[in-house]
Amino acid sequence: MSQTRIFNVSEVTDKQLLQAARDLEQGAVAVLPTDTVYGIGTAAGQEKSIQTIYRLKNRPATSPLQLLRGSVEQVKQEAVLSVQAQRLASAFWPGGLTLILPPTKRGRIFLRGFAGLGFRVPNHPFLLELLKQMYVPLACTSANLHGQDVITNEKVLLDTFEGKADYIFCAGTLSPVASSVVDMTGTPKLLREGALTRKQLEQIMGGVLDIK
Repeated sequence: MSQTRIFNVSEVTDKQLLQAARDLEQGAVAVLPTDTVYGIGTAAGQEKSIQTIYRLKNRPATSPLQLLRGSVEQVKQEAVLSVQAQRLASAFWPGGLTLILPPTKRGRIFLRGFAGLGFRVPNHPFLLELLKQMYVPLACTSANLHGQDVITNEKVLLDTFEGKADYIFCAGTLSPVASSVVDMTGTPKLLREGALTRKQLEQIMGGVLDIK
């Protein structure tokens, strides 16, 4: 791997942002801030780079990566949103909600053996701009070793990933709040209660959520 390119998100130019988007689509691996914790990701469909992320994290292959997009409209290119899913997306995206959704024809290539695609539109200005420049979703997971604490501190981030990722985008210290996860591939089911409560989700979707 070539030398890691390190940026402060407040200093990234439009040209550098666009270059990073194109590099990710070609398989570059980036560590970047989200609205919850620092994440590590690459373009969905770049299987070799996805395997690199699993290896760096020591993450079990049975754990899918999340797919990040810059808008609901982008998500609809790869996933089917039911009426209830659309209500949740309209209310809580960008934000701390992950929806597991059935794929569209275009989205099927990103399933990687799983039943649905876990999408989120993160509420972080830099990341949203990067995602809006990408033609495919960003396959992403938290930037930490599997089973260890999430990384919210820049110094720890650099110590852990410099020389292992193509890009590191720094944004200071983040506040870790896990997203809530709702499976919409069948009967709506709450898999994890995080940033949003079960009551908040049920009020918007107009129905009752099963619990995992």
